Amino acid sequence: MGGSGTGPTARPAGEGESLAPTARRGSAPIDPIALERTLARHPRPLGGDPLRSVAAPKFSLGSMILNNGDGHVDHMAPKRKPAWLKAKVPGGPGYERLKNIMDTHGLHTVCQEAGCPNMGECWARGVATIMILGDTCTRACGFCNVKTGRPTTLDKDEPRRVAESLRLMGLKHVVITSVNRDELPDGGGAIWAETIIRSRDACPGMSIEVLIPDFLGDAGPLQMVIDAQPHIINHNLETVRRMYPAVRPSAKFDRSLELLRRVKEAGLVAKTGIMVGIGESDDEVLELIDDVQQATAPTTLRHGSSGLNAEADATLGKITRGEASAASTADSARPKVGTDILTIGQYLQPTRNHLPVHRFVTPETFGTFKVAGLQSGFKVVESGPLVRSSYHADHQADELSTIAAERVR
Repeated sequence: MGGSGTGPTARPAGEGESLAPTARRGSAPIDPIALERTLARHPRPLGGDPLRSVAAPKFSLGSMILNNGDGHVDHMAPKRKPAWLKAKVPGGPGYERLKNIMDTHGLHTVCQEAGCPNMGECWARGVATIMILGDTCTRACGFCNVKTGRPTTLDKDEPRRVAESLRLMGLKHVVITSVNRDELPDGGGAIWAETIIRSRDACPGMSIEVLIPDFLGDAGPLQMVIDAQPHIINHNLETVRRMYPAVRPSAKFDRSLELLRRVKEAGLVAKTGIMVGIGESDDEVLELIDDVQQATAPTTLRHGSSGLNAEADATLGKITRGEASAASTADSARPKVGTDILTIGQYLQPTRNHLPVHRFVTPETFGTFKVAGLQSGFKVVESGPLVRSSYHADHQADELSTIAAERVR
């Protein structure tokens, strides 16, 4: 902040002083024509050069700024949680067994790091969520507490270590998620595929659910995940279309819908989830429920193919919601069943630097969402204040996937 205006002899410009600068001692004289051209392009503000004025301010607006009168940056206090958002303290033999294994072998789960309210219930049933591809995400979503930045390395040995960890944990069902790795050519798709394959080999009786990113709309990494054949492929929409600029600024609503449609078209179990209470309205949630079913119904039978739609573009997101809906409507002979599973839970602000809670949705409203979801065509809808993506995930796999037959074999 140094400069000629910080010395003890500096005085405001405009009082008997020319606005034209003078040449410094030892420098070439300033060309008046060149100066005139410069001032024409960059006119100086009336009243002199503000950078040279050191006069003390006549008054301060500091006391008029919210919670800032003492000079410290404060935030508005978060809303008090209602009674229905209180979770039970984790415990029980199943929980303690899994916790001891993790502590002994230095294993980490998203359940612990995110402080999931259902951790005790899930662990007691042998269900846990782990995260791969590091701890640094290349995106900065307004709701997420994962560290943001540019990851430094890619651990190519991670799939082997994950599979070994899962074998030690002895889980019935695992949910594997990851950060976004947009800086990688394949978005981490190869690591995803190898992790799924190795985990199935190491734990043949365990059902595998993957919660994947959108891979920036690249169909190649998605196909790698599909070819690895997890039991459930989950990709969360997180919120309604209107809220995307604030909640998921690097994502696209239609791109995510197309990803889910391709999962369904490949014959796998598709799942998605949203948060409520972050700024959406009830009507927008009901509209989203219908949109997901209409836009993600597969078009495989119409084209007579068992893989990805051969007529679709090579990049996700090229087919818009309206086009996908029109394609589904064109073939009225087949059932229009889109995404299989929907989870709806209450958004809770992780820190004061994240998007605030707009409202606490009542259990009765969550019940309304569940009824609407089932009526629209979802096979399973988990809707409640404490519901998260992995809630009752093992039951969903048992009911909708091939894991039961695999355990018999």
